[in-house]
Amino acid sequence: MSLRALAFTYPKSLKSLSQESLSFLFRKSIAEYLEVNPENIFLFWKGRVALYSILKSMGVGEGDEVIMPAFTCVVVPNAVIYLGAKPVYVDIDKNTYNVNVELIEAKITSKTKVILAQNTFGLPPDLKAIQRLAQKHNLRVIEDCTHGFGGKYDNRKNGTEADASFFSSQWNKPFSTGIGGFSYIKDPDLIAGLRKAESKFDIPSFKDQLGLKAMITARNIFSNSSAYWFAVKTYRWLSKAGMVIGSSEDAELTGTKMPASYLKAMSNVQMNYGLKQISQIDDFVEKRNAIAKQYSEFLSNENFKIPFVPEGFEHTYLKYPLLVSDRKIFFERAQKAKVEVGDWFISPIHPVIKNFHQWNYEPGLFPVADDVSQHIVNLSTNTSTSNAEVERTINFLKANKDLIIR
Repeated sequence: MSLRALAFTYPKSLKSLSQESLSFLFRKSIAEYLEVNPENIFLFWKGRVALYSILKSMGVGEGDEVIMPAFTCVVVPNAVIYLGAKPVYVDIDKNTYNVNVELIEAKITSKTKVILAQNTFGLPPDLKAIQRLAQKHNLRVIEDCTHGFGGKYDNRKNGTEADASFFSSQWNKPFSTGIGGFSYIKDPDLIAGLRKAESKFDIPSFKDQLGLKAMITARNIFSNSSAYWFAVKTYRWLSKAGMVIGSSEDAELTGTKMPASYLKAMSNVQMNYGLKQISQIDDFVEKRNAIAKQYSEFLSNENFKIPFVPEGFEHTYLKYPLLVSDRKIFFERAQKAKVEVGDWFISPIHPVIKNFHQWNYEPGLFPVADDVSQHIVNLSTNTSTSNAEVERTINFLKANKDLIIR
């Protein structure tokens, strides 16, 4: 039976499978899409755990340095810090929002072990240039592909070029397992370390899985844009109160100590939902690109900046980035107009807004990242977005051109 056929019979067929069978099928489905060996795919409770495991298998530890873009999510430097290593930031390119490759070499020291190549909003980084630097200095490269599943770089699937890559399958990623993540390990020398790590992680509890199941159901109910702002506020309040499973625990956002429940494997609930989702990935990417094209056509006609896509890169538009002069007012107007607008990367190490020194980030040293994070918003490219909702968003942009930065 094909994956699509199996997913079509969801939930009956998938629910009848054992954990071992589910794991095999899910790894196989990911590997088939990436055109890699299923034995090189590893599954985790969250994508950040995949990154931590990769770094550990590379021998990253006390005093080592890991280079990453100064425009990322706090869970990325946290994974480095949990190992006793130090995140070293590099400013981003103002056009792509990815790392400025020309600035990387100046940050390489005798302590540098790894370069993290982040895919931002669905646009892959310039991996060839990064890999040339890595080879020159005998460094490893990890692709942060949490935004990038489904896209391509130089005609190869995102996440298949570097020594290793990690992906996120959380709520609003290219495809979802509710929360979750996985890795692809290209370097055979790292495989044993990943197998060891994966085998030692705790299986999510019955409570974890029940809570996740409830959240998946609720998200499907509130996936339309008219309920967006209510759903976001409710989810964030419940998450902060510890009443639902959030994307991040409070400890991950306020400090650098690993949460007690951090190292966990992927559950049956996640694999069940993920198998249905991944079978639709091509449709998801096509839908996101179609929505992005409509935004770009409007903005181009009005002489506003649109996302820059270098030749040979394929943008999957997980989010559509837009710079505005006053984000607070823009959000207020969007909420009043019932238009979905995201707030990804409203900080250089999102969503941290203070005490940046804990993560070794010094505001002022990375002017592009600092500036972009003060002005960026994300237009929705969610696969549940209807044509009417896209039209409403464009009409909202027309009515608020005074806030859009050219």
